[in-house]
Parts: sequence; C-alpha cells; structure tokens
Amino acid sequence: MNNNNISSVDIPQPPKPFYIRVKVWLLTAAIVGIYIWAFTGIPFTGIKETAWQITKAVFRGLFHPDWNYVYIAEGEDLLRGLWETLAIALLGTTISVFLTIPFALWASRNLVKTRLFSGISTFTLSLIRTFPEIIMAIIFIKAVGPGAFAGVLTIAINSIGMLGKLNAEAIEDMDMGPSEALKACGANRLQSIWFAIVPQAIPSYLSFALFRLEINVRSAAILGAVGAGGIGTPLIFALEGRSWNRVGIILLGIIILVTVIDWISGTLRKRLVQGKS
Repeated sequence: MNNNNISSVDIPQPPKPFYIRVKVWLLTAAIVGIYIWAFTGIPFTGIKETAWQITKAVFRGLFHPDWNYVYIAEGEDLLRGLWETLAIALLGTTISVFLTIPFALWASRNLVKTRLFSGISTFTLSLIRTFPEIIMAIIFIKAVGPGAFAGVLTIAINSIGMLGKLNAEAIEDMDMGPSEALKACGANRLQSIWFAIVPQAIPSYLSFALFRLEINVRSAAILGAVGAGGIGTPLIFALEGRSWNRVGIILLGIIILVTVIDWISGTLRKRLVQGKS
C-alpha cells in the first residue's frame, strides 16, 4: 500500500475519558452560576431610565461642547487642565523610572543570588501593585493636601510596582554571557552590570516607560476626581453641576490628549524595537 494513502486516511480519535467531560461540564456550570449570582445581586431597579438619560445628556454635550471653555484668560479652562494632567503624568513617570532601577536590579534572581534580598524586593513590588490608584491618591491627599503634588506622588509610587516587575523579568531573560566574559577578564560586579546588563536593558526599559506613560496620562485624568489635580477636578464639578456641554468639551479634550500621547508613544516604541532587532 502507498504511504501517501496511509497518511491521508483519517485515524479516528479516541473519545475523551468520562471524568474529563464531567470536569469540563462542572467548570462551565460553576462559571455560569457565578455570573448568575453576580447579576442577581445587583439592584437594577431604576438604573435603566437614569443611565439612559445621563447617556443621552453626555452625548448631547459631546456633540454640542462648550467651546468657550477651551481657553479663558483668567481662571481655569480646558487647556490649563490638560496641561496640568500631562505634567502630572510626565513628572510621575519620570520619578518612577529612576526609582525603579534599584528595585528591578534587586528583584532579578540572576543578579541577586541571595533569595532573601530578591524575595523582599519582589514582595515590595507586589505590595505596591495591590493598592488601587484612587486609594493611594486619597492617602497622599490626606498627607500632603489636595492638588497636583498628590497626583504626582500617586503616579510615581504606583508606577514603580509595574515597571519594577517588568524590568526585573526583562533582566532575568537577558544573555548573561557578556557579563560572565567581563568578570573573567577581571571586571568587578558594578562594571559588569554597567557594560553588559545596562546596554541590553535600555531598549526594554525605555519601551516599558513609554507604555507606562500612556497609562499614567489616563490615570492622571481620573485622579482629579478625588482632588489630586488635573482635568479630573473640573470634570467632576461639571458632572455634579450637570453642565453637559462642559462635560462634552472636557471629554473631547481628554480623548484628543490620550490619542496623541498613545500615537507618540507607539511610534517611539516601534523605533526602539526596530533598533533593538
């Protein structure tokens, strides 16, 4: 018989064992039960009408924005709020980029052989990531008072958790050959890190920083809702006052700002990836 004919014959697959099918059905039933339990615990009474009215009002404001609020000679306006939001995100990201360096190095298990030290750094980064940004913003507002400074501290500290984890994992995936070669030639630990680890880490490090900046711009736009500065403060005032035209122009400004930052960050990250390859 020809081998081609043998390979073309469909060999019937044996049926899955009964206990595997039971596990799949039980898992599916458990997931469906969790969703049913979650939805039945939400009081939907009156939500439909209120949500629909607010949604129509917001979209009406988006299509009929208050253009006079874009720039006001004296007092708060859209441009000042967006500029403060961008400044909070940039300054907070810059601070976190520098503060992340020791955490990323200490959490890298291929650089720190002592499990205790690397474990402490990893636990610290995980602990920072557990705090929601809004909760951290409220804590800093109570500590230093409302304003942009509290927003900068929130962005900076909260970003360390993610950047530290990503950079530590990037360092662990690096080729340690150049570092071992430098040590064999008589280089000390600091020299091997500076001349072997840092050149490999810079592209990923900058890419992660730009990606975090995109997230921080969105976060800075929301933190003002609790008093941490930025465009979120006039947005929450406009929502409370039901000034939908002003809500529309503020949302439009946030959309444009986030879109521009995402485009710039994406372009720079593509160039970093191309340069790395």
